[in-house]
Amino acid sequence: MVQSVRRAASILRELATAGPRLGVTELAERVGAAKPTVHALLRTLEAEGLVEQDAETGKYRLGPSLLLLGNAYLDTHELRTRSVTWADGLAARTGEAVWVAVLTVDHVLVVHHAFRPEGAVQILEVGASIPWSTCALGKAIVAAGPIADQERLLAGELPVLTGTSLADREQLAAQLEQVRRVGYAVEDQESTLGDAGIAAPVFDRSGHVVGAIGIVGPVERLLVEPARQEHAVMVRETARNLSRDLGATRTSHRRGA
Repeated sequence: MVQSVRRAASILRELATAGPRLGVTELAERVGAAKPTVHALLRTLEAEGLVEQDAETGKYRLGPSLLLLGNAYLDTHELRTRSVTWADGLAARTGEAVWVAVLTVDHVLVVHHAFRPEGAVQILEVGASIPWSTCALGKAIVAAGPIADQERLLAGELPVLTGTSLADREQLAAQLEQVRRVGYAVEDQESTLGDAGIAAPVFDRSGHVVGAIGIVGPVERLLVEPARQEHAVMVRETARNLSRDLGATRTSHRRGA
């Protein structure tokens, strides 16, 4: 790999996660590079509009060109494009918000958000990044994915966001096995207190999992019976229809070795 590119990517990640503004010294310490090297990288990124420097403090923050790249990613993402109609339909049937997400390293990235039908004020969550182990979307994707990826993710960091977040690897592995058996995953206040989620994996024409679709809402609406089972059926059905729209067949869903 090209070291300068990796370091530039690390700088952008640090500004995204540890920002909003960091100085050259802080960034050099975080990415493990000399200050002159980091300064040169920052000047190059600034020239491309990927970072910008605060005139008063001299510190750096993310630049506007990243927004253009992010929008282009969403506009050209097949799963997001294909999911719009299915997500809207699921939101109408369940009365809940619907998220569509993909796995990026050890987080899920929300690429589409269909608002719940009621007229209350809602915040668009497109672009939200959530630890895979703390949400139904992440569990659905990992459970349906290659075994090697599952083992790698289980061996990695398992963030605790609430008192119900799972940090026990054996318990989480057992939960993933359950997801494979029933075809959907459940989150019970593991990312945010009071919120729950139900999600199912989505497959492409090659039979590989490419993301997940699911509903998100108050735990008292999503997980009480019989609503929980009714929601799970609708989520699985929508995921199957979306998978077929992406070219998957009934027999093409498979896990990697």
